Amino acid sequence: MPIRDAILPEFDHEMISTRQTLERVPEGKGDWAPHEKSMKMGRLAGHVAELSGWAATIIGQDSLDFRPAGAPPMSPTVMTSRKQLLEVFDKKMAEARVAIAGASDETLLKPWTLLSGGQTIFTMPRVAVLRSFVMNHIVHHRAQLGVYLRLNNIPVPSVYGPSADEGKFGG
Repeated sequence: MPIRDAILPEFDHEMISTRQTLERVPEGKGDWAPHEKSMKMGRLAGHVAELSGWAATIIGQDSLDFRPAGAPPMSPTVMTSRKQLLEVFDKKMAEARVAIAGASDETLLKPWTLLSGGQTIFTMPRVAVLRSFVMNHIVHHRAQLGVYLRLNNIPVPSVYGPSADEGKFGG
């Protein structure tokens, strides 16, 4: 079985739950954060929306410098509206899925490097970066966003099972 065929079902499952979470992010609360050291909700939601798009970059390039010397750093996505948030997510997720579906085992086993200002942060096989830096990263921030929703009295969607707000096992 090609590696991509093992990754795609997990990717698809995580993207469904991620979109359901993003659909609940309230408008007008972009500057809200639970703590002064926490990301503001609009930035956190934007980050969750944009993360899947990194898959296409990881598969299509040998490296990424998110603060390249002599050039402006990457510009993060910040939610301006729920519509904008979901459009970013849908576009990035679709690009990621196409990239993963088209990736050969040879490509997925090649090393990929993340840099900041020319300094290597890490180098790993692309498949490991997809799992850790894309999917696990999305799960991590999606969970944070779920806490933000809870603290704002917004129902949290079921992800891996029932939430306190929806979905019950059994009768």
